[in-house]
Amino acid sequence: MSKVRRLASTSVGAAVIGGLIVAIVGLIAIGAGWVHSSSNASTATALAPVPLPQPASQQTSGKGQTVNEIYKEDSPGVVFVQSQLKSQGTSLLNPFGGGSSGGGTATGSGFVLDHDGHILTNAHVVDGATSIQVTLGNSDTSSPVTAQVVGKDPSTDVALLKVNVPADQLHPVTLGNSAATQVGNPVVAIGNPFGLNRTVTSGIVSALQRQIKAPNGFTISNVIQTDAAINPGNSGGPLIDANGQVIGITSQIESPNGGGNVGIGFAVPINTVRQVAQQLLQSGTVQHAYLGISGTDLTPQIANALNVSVDQGALVQSVTPDGPADKAGIEGGSADATMTIAGQRINTGGDVITDIDGRPVHSMTDVIDDISTKQPGDSVQLSLVNGSQKRTVTVTLANRPANVKQ
Repeated sequence: MSKVRRLASTSVGAAVIGGLIVAIVGLIAIGAGWVHSSSNASTATALAPVPLPQPASQQTSGKGQTVNEIYKEDSPGVVFVQSQLKSQGTSLLNPFGGGSSGGGTATGSGFVLDHDGHILTNAHVVDGATSIQVTLGNSDTSSPVTAQVVGKDPSTDVALLKVNVPADQLHPVTLGNSAATQVGNPVVAIGNPFGLNRTVTSGIVSALQRQIKAPNGFTISNVIQTDAAINPGNSGGPLIDANGQVIGITSQIESPNGGGNVGIGFAVPINTVRQVAQQLLQSGTVQHAYLGISGTDLTPQIANALNVSVDQGALVQSVTPDGPADKAGIEGGSADATMTIAGQRINTGGDVITDIDGRPVHSMTDVIDDISTKQPGDSVQLSLVNGSQKRTVTVTLANRPANVKQ
């Protein structure tokens, strides 16, 4: 069975990450705000929108740079991250299989953001760390320096670190515009797989708008899929376009039975990362809008079986008690009255979300994506159908909790 794996290498152990679920091709759990699905669960949450710095340039036409040119330009800005983990006293599961008890050293990658010493990496690379060491440049010749955590956001798997070194030792990479990325575009990944310093691999953008599970179980949306070879230790490293600009942070891979690279890797888009980094820099924390439901896609087959008068939308499977949706009167399905439809266990009786603020909803992904553009405190108007009954409710979104509430 294939599993999505995070890419931090662990010499002794690493914490397991749980989640909010929305199935992608039956394999990938996703959690983007609290919208969760049963077997196909989703979570609807949002990054509080923050003005984005203008990318250095947009995708340019032409052939772009060679892999060698990109490597020479960007690899000095890629760092080696080592996190000393506290002893847990229990067996910790390595994200790539195996594991042992006690603490250990988790290794990953990162990249320099500016001349002030800020470094971006994955939150799961530094989660549970008692101390963090970062090696700038060539780890075979450079000495590690201590890094502090400015802040981390488990909902997007992004962490912002800070090192105090002279500016001339820092080589910031250039952030691109992930919204301009297209399927088929060439990309390069630079990182430290299995501790092998500043390894470069190349490939293409295999797909866009994927969803993966974040460390706290919510969904990360608009994820970039690539076939560039990435492995344990690549976590937190940059995914770079043909212009030498970073378009994502490599975070997870799809691999069978805990194995390594099989050509399916995922990167958190840099536009998401840029928003999160700004908030972490300003306050050390990030807020995400929260709806408080779990759901699945309403297909014609499900609609027919449930005798619902519409054949597309987001079918609410459960509602978080005292959450925003619950307070607005949205009804979830009953876990005591279920049906198996096309191999999927469905709670019956739940509302179907057909529109958000007048925009049609075709799937759970639409709900997740819409809520992810909102801020806590925003109000949204949801059009609902239950059987043949239609109604509209207004929901005031809350701030997403630290973890998915089942």
